Amino acid sequence: MSVLVYVENAEGKFKKSTFEVVSYAAAVANQLNTGLTAISIGDVKQEDLSNLGKYGASKVLSVSNDKLKSFVNQAYASVIAEAAQKEDSNVVVLSNSFSGKGLAPRIAVKLKAGLADAAVELPKTEGNKFIIKRTAFSGKAFAHVELNSKVKVIALNPNSYQLQENGSVAGVEDFQANIKESDFGTMVAEIVRASNKIALPDAELVVSAGRGLKGPENWAMIEELASVLGAATACSKPVSDAGWRPHEEHVGQTGIAVSPNLYIAIGISGAIQHLAGVSSSKTIVVINKDPEAPFFKVADYGIVGDAFEVVPKLIEAVKAYKAQS
Repeated sequence: MSVLVYVENAEGKFKKSTFEVVSYAAAVANQLNTGLTAISIGDVKQEDLSNLGKYGASKVLSVSNDKLKSFVNQAYASVIAEAAQKEDSNVVVLSNSFSGKGLAPRIAVKLKAGLADAAVELPKTEGNKFIIKRTAFSGKAFAHVELNSKVKVIALNPNSYQLQENGSVAGVEDFQANIKESDFGTMVAEIVRASNKIALPDAELVVSAGRGLKGPENWAMIEELASVLGAATACSKPVSDAGWRPHEEHVGQTGIAVSPNLYIAIGISGAIQHLAGVSSSKTIVVINKDPEAPFFKVADYGIVGDAFEVVPKLIEAVKAYKAQS
């Protein structure tokens, strides 16, 4: 018996969410008094694979195949499921990222496993129970799900678990999976990644704005605030629908769900559809000139004021603080 963790990479590089999920999986393995094996699909440097040992992996299975250079949901799920069977893994862990949301249910079906996605804490394993705390109702509540199946699949929300380093090095083995042609019925033709930008699902800090900015020409101060904070930029649905900002910045129920440590909402009223995608944020700061804006009801901190007056002062305050540090 062991725990298997899928380590996602972007063009051969691991992201922070990858180290989070390895740290989490290592803690689960420790709870179960077993070892942790990681599986990586794609071309990743040997050194980077070995360094996963710093976060608790004792062994890494490396899968390199020309057919798997681009992400293919069904094929990747088959490879991970086969690795789980080879390692006799009773628990499979992966990140609840964009690709993870597609992989987790497929892996669960292949392994006849119970699934808990959007997990936010380590499982409770008293006695024979295996209970996972996860977000529910688009992040507006939490559910405690008990998995009774022999094999269990957990998809961890990004920014839900702290990195844990132990300083060891993992052994790396090549893994050759039996890939079926039927797994390639749907192929990804091209992946276009935004350059020089922090990916929203992985961002620890997010600066978001809405129609209160009045037009795309006023977004420079939002980008400047994000820059001085080292944050990702986001927007509400009406803003992306109007073409003021690209659709990949739209956060909310019909956009990207985020769970940063800090979410700053500027000029956003706080419609329930938007709140559904950001309510998992650790701390929410709202800047709005309307004191009755719904967003204030869920905010940890609120500033009632004109964004065009508040944001420039906030930028100067952050710059002054950084200059003194």
